[in-house]
Formats: sequence, structure tokens, C-alpha cells
Amino acid sequence: MVKNRNKLLSKRRFVNSHSLTGFTLHKQDTQTDARLGTVSTPHGNFATPAFMPVGTQGTVKTLSPDDLKKAGAGIILSNAYHLFIRPGLEIIAKHKGLHSFMGWDGPILTDSGGYQVFSLARLRKVTLEGAIFNSHFDGKALMFTPEKVIKIQETIGSDIAMVFDECLPFPSTKKEVKKSLEITINWAKRSKKAHRLKKQALFGIIQGGMYKDLRKVSLERTVEIGFDGYALGGLSVGEPNQLMKQIVADIAPLMPRDKPRYLMGVGYPLDILEAVAAGIDMFDCVVPTRFGRNGSAFTHKGIIVVRNGKYAKDKKPLDKHCECYTCRNFTRSYIRHLLNCNEILGPRLVSYHNVYFFLSFMRDIRLSIKKGTFDAFRKKFVRNYNHLLR
Repeated sequence: MVKNRNKLLSKRRFVNSHSLTGFTLHKQDTQTDARLGTVSTPHGNFATPAFMPVGTQGTVKTLSPDDLKKAGAGIILSNAYHLFIRPGLEIIAKHKGLHSFMGWDGPILTDSGGYQVFSLARLRKVTLEGAIFNSHFDGKALMFTPEKVIKIQETIGSDIAMVFDECLPFPSTKKEVKKSLEITINWAKRSKKAHRLKKQALFGIIQGGMYKDLRKVSLERTVEIGFDGYALGGLSVGEPNQLMKQIVADIAPLMPRDKPRYLMGVGYPLDILEAVAAGIDMFDCVVPTRFGRNGSAFTHKGIIVVRNGKYAKDKKPLDKHCECYTCRNFTRSYIRHLLNCNEILGPRLVSYHNVYFFLSFMRDIRLSIKKGTFDAFRKKFVRNYNHLLR
């Protein structure tokens, strides 16, 4: 913990040397490593800790940009690999970038495609030069190098770009992780060298699998290269939840304090709370909309499966503590009816509620850090929350 060393100056601002993105650290918790901050970008500022709704293909599924604004989204995430496949860079360039193409004027972070090195393992081959993919769309062979991935993200025009990295599955041997780590460092150096878009921030990614010593090596070597922010990658890839939490608790406090800290692809409420306590600033996950499309809603008491028959006559909102449009206007009974009739409004309403819930949850976290009550807030939330589906 940081009880005796949290004496950071309030509103201390760190401006990155080559981009327009900056990070302001407003406050650090006295009982945990939780931090309150602001990231500034050419398309606006967002408060941290922050959750980024995932719009892989230039849309957060079922939701419009106006929905996202009303829900309180400060930044969204898209994916360089998928946007390169469809619609392609030529079309995005004709719109002068993704912001204009999708009608979203707020900040965007683009994942580099490193996760696809993991998720599309059967469709790719990794070499020191890059990753050769067989497109999941048409089977066409595609070579992704760090240089090409940077060019893709510069054409997309995201506010924050990620370096290209290799994400290994769990379990992987230490020998495999060491080899992969050398590839990721090589790609990180080449990514930074290729990066030319001054208004776009570039984040480095820390790998190292489930080995604490290799994570520290990755952190040290990535920081030596120098980036505008740093991400923990290669987690939530099949490892036990407790092991993931331990890696985050061990490594997050060691990440540079003057730059944003991003935990990639981790997004259940209880995991977010623990990661915030370890000092993480940014999160993303497909969970809110994926669960929404399947008829499962996040609430302050846990997750409810609205499709279940027990809700057929339930006139309560999804969550009585929620102020979103869905909860203010519709009952569980009606939403269940929509879901079971395969009406598109059902998944849309639950997805909107889930995104609103996550963004509201982050606002509550930020407020508790500001008030100095984060640890009490965390303990109360954990006490009341049942992660198991009901």
C-alpha cells in the first residue's frame, strides 16, 4: 500500500513530448494505490479511472454515438485489425479518419491487433518480422508488421494508438514467454520509430505472461523505449482469476506514475475495483454489450439473466438504483418479452443499461477517490455484489 508515500502534488500535469495528449494526476488514495486523473487528447478530455466501451468495428454494438454520450462515455475503443479488414483504410481516409466516419467526436483508442495474435491463433503465424494472418473474412493472407500497424492507426486517426505486441495464451512455458517477450520488445521499438503522427499518443504494452520476473523485465525495457502511456497486456487469456489479480497487484504500482496506466481487456466490476486499488487508470472490455445481447444485465447486486422465466411478471426495473433510460422506462417483464421474441430492442435496451452501469460505476469510483472513501466504497460494493449469474 501507499499510506506513507502518497504525497503527490494535487493537479500535477504531465505533457508528453511528441503528442498533444497529456495526463493530470489530481489525487492518489491514502489507503490504496487508486488514482484520480484526467487524460487530455485532441478530441477532448476524459476522467480516470475510466472504462472504454468497445467499438471493435467502428461501433459499440447496438448503440449510437448519442447513446454513448448520454451514458457518459468519455472515450471508446476500436480495433486496427478489424477496421483494416473492413471497411479498409481507403474508405476511412476518404472520411478523414474514424471520428468522422462513425460520427463520434470524442477520444478514441485503437488496439493494434495484438489481441488478434492471440484470438486468431489458428489463422496466423508469428515471426520477428511480424504476424501473417489469414483473414477471418475471406482467408486472404495478410502480413502485419509493427510499421504497418502504426500506419493503419495513423490513417484511422485515433487519439491513442497501441504498439503491436504478441499476446500468448495461458498456459505458456517460461521459455515460450521469454521468446515472445523479445519479439514484443522488438516490435515496440519499431512501432515507436515508425510513429509520426504528432497529435496521436502511443502506448507501450507490458507482457511477460504469468511470470513476475519477466513482467518486471518487460516493464523496465518498455519504459526504456519511452511511451506516452503504458498498458498491461496478456491478461484475461484463460488464467485463474486470482493469478491475474496477483500480476496486476505486483506490476501496476511499478508502472510510471506520471503516465496513464491501462489494463487491457479486463472488465468485470470486481476485477476493476481490485485493479483500481492497484493503481490502474484505464479499462476496456466487451462484457457490457456481449452480456446485453445475450439478455444478462449488470446490477448493483450482481448479474441477472433477464431471459429467465422468473422475470416474466417482474415489474421492477433492471436495477432500482440505476437512472438510465432503460431502467426509467421499462420493466424486467417487458424486456424479457422482447428478448424471447427476438426483438432487436431487447438486446439494445440491456446493452445500453450495461454500458450505463459500467460508466456510472466508474463515476462512483472516481467520486470515492476524490472524497477519500474509495476503500470503504470498494468493500461495501464487494459485500453486496454477487458475481454469479442469477
